[in-house]
Amino acid sequence: MSQRKQLKLGAFMRPVSIHTGAWRYPGAIPDANFSFSAMKAFIQTLERGKFDAFFMADHLAVLNMPVNALKRSHTVTSFEPFTLLSALASVTEHIGLMATASTTYDAPYHIARRFASLDHISGGRAGWNIVTTANPDAALNFGLDEDMDHDERYRRAREFYDVVTGLWDSFADDAFVRDVESGVYVDPTRMHVLGHKGPHLSVRGPLNIARPVQGWPVIIQAGASEAGRQLAAETAEVIFASSPSLAAGKAFYADIHRRLEALGRDRASLKILPAAFVVVGDTVEAAKAKRTHLDSLVHYDSSIGSLNSMLGYDVSGFDPDGPLPEIPPSNASQSGRDRLVDVARERNLTIRELALTVGGYGGLSFVGPPALIADQMEQWLEEEGSDGFNIMFPYLPEGLNDFVDRVIPELQRRGLFRTEYVGATLRENLGLARPANRFFADKDQTS
Repeated sequence: MSQRKQLKLGAFMRPVSIHTGAWRYPGAIPDANFSFSAMKAFIQTLERGKFDAFFMADHLAVLNMPVNALKRSHTVTSFEPFTLLSALASVTEHIGLMATASTTYDAPYHIARRFASLDHISGGRAGWNIVTTANPDAALNFGLDEDMDHDERYRRAREFYDVVTGLWDSFADDAFVRDVESGVYVDPTRMHVLGHKGPHLSVRGPLNIARPVQGWPVIIQAGASEAGRQLAAETAEVIFASSPSLAAGKAFYADIHRRLEALGRDRASLKILPAAFVVVGDTVEAAKAKRTHLDSLVHYDSSIGSLNSMLGYDVSGFDPDGPLPEIPPSNASQSGRDRLVDVARERNLTIRELALTVGGYGGLSFVGPPALIADQMEQWLEEEGSDGFNIMFPYLPEGLNDFVDRVIPELQRRGLFRTEYVGATLRENLGLARPANRFFADKDQTS
């Protein structure tokens, strides 16, 4: 009898909650984004719940919204991800540590070295979320006047991935012999100089750190545009999707797997985890009341700023109680913009209504008692809408505790989620193979 499929669960921490009103909710920790003691408690709760990974999104600018919105944002300050995750590695043993790092505003040698270091420090629990960064304010922080063209960002990202993974393969797994008697520390015949020269990047190598514990840290991608989907199919092992409904999830899941098949990749080599905003209550009505209270804490100044940022176009000069105008193309996230426009048209929403939806969270939500949430997650898994979810908590610590203490046991009771970690590394817990070293595949085998 075949073993039942089980969910994979990440925790989207941003570094705390994506919801703009989360820091104002009764019992929430207002400074959680910049409190190591809070972060430590959160990740240890997630590990108690056997989550696959703690995911920290990152931002490279403060002014990505108008000042009236910025003053209400709890993400205006947060830790640099590698510093935080390295510290959290020392207070956890099993949970994966995933971080965003930009292919547009960083150098591949830096990215390769940081993730390799995190993988060694954590004993094989690192994961890299590849982002191309669509934010004109970030461009200004790196000597550019505007964002790089959307498609050009993705072409650079594809080459960037090849360079970083090539740097991770600089040394064979057996290169560091550390023979005290002979005095030989490293075998230079087991070292590869990358010597990359491409359209966007020139990197000699080798990386000055041993090959990561996992071979390569787990590769994550979240783009949903045509370019993003293709990059994910070619490179990713986890996709953080943004499917707003089961029908959309099934279509995305099928599309990605068609691309995998065309590339000759095994279906099992990639896990699709859509973002899911989860509010738990004793009843549907009680959970909805929590969500309503949470949404009421979002100020319009904040929500219209978020909407403008996601659209890549300022609609604050239009009648807030009128329809969304035509939105011209921009270098902002194309999939995110198109999704918002579709929602506004399908639901006949005014700008104010759409903004308040975005200001809170307008994507996939599971709101109700634990059994209902488990029913919905099970349906997504069984009908191939996803392989699990990247959970977004409405407010912390209560929203996180509700999920770990109430939803996780229900999933475990149904056999839909593990009761213990199955491996020592993030790859092992996600069911992903360890990649062979492309330059020394004779001895470095996949596991």
